[in-house]
Amino acid sequence: MKKYFKTTFKIIIFFIGWAVLSGIVDVPSNTPAVWRFFAELIPLVFMLIFTIVFMLFENMSTKILFNENIAKGILTGTIVGFLWIGIPSTILIFSKQLIVAEKNTISFILLWITSAFINVVMQELLVRGYIYQLLKKDYNIFVAVLVSTVLFTAMHLGAFEAGFIPVVNVITMCLFTTVLYETERNLLAPIMAHAVWNIIGAIFLGCVNLAEDYPHMFTLISSQNILLSGGEYKIEASIIVTIINILLTALFFIKLKFSNKYNKN
Repeated sequence: MKKYFKTTFKIIIFFIGWAVLSGIVDVPSNTPAVWRFFAELIPLVFMLIFTIVFMLFENMSTKILFNENIAKGILTGTIVGFLWIGIPSTILIFSKQLIVAEKNTISFILLWITSAFINVVMQELLVRGYIYQLLKKDYNIFVAVLVSTVLFTAMHLGAFEAGFIPVVNVITMCLFTTVLYETERNLLAPIMAHAVWNIIGAIFLGCVNLAEDYPHMFTLISSQNILLSGGEYKIEASIIVTIINILLTALFFIKLKFSNKYNKN
């Protein structure tokens, strides 16, 4: 019971402290692209500070996984990310479930891409960083996965307004990236996969929803088949994405099992 309260207290202080400090700092610009950059950067900076401080407080006994092969983590995550967004978007566009209506011009596109990437790093550190590793160390991986999935889902509350399939997609997305993390033993893998999904899906294709001010290069119109096209929520509410998420989760779970079995032998 003492361990339970101690762990819970750490998580509450970590999360509330980060959230409060991130929210009270003013963003120093009225230019949309610059404003969004700082709006993403400030929470990341505080997330890094809190992560480092809390890990030092525990004498680094809670460690975030970055294996020695950084290049492999980046490459694996990038390839998986392109497959993850590429397969369902290709299926939906070529089957005319999503139709390209117009092409838009994006000013400061590199800054928007950087902002989207920063947001992903912050999310991954929050969901699979200190809190995840603390729960995994003090309890077990099942508790860590459960709490991280609930936390990730809570960060995407808009999915509950969209319907059942979007909620399932958020949950399976989190499970997939968690298994990817555990398989590759490198946080860079889910960071890159998640970043490719957000950047290609939102800024370029316009079929993934980020903050409302993010621009998109293409405007897509959904077909009347909401189950496939996702309707107004597009790919994030499509059952095609549900299937892809489940398949990727199963694939990396099998790989994880084989890796653990090989390491034991």
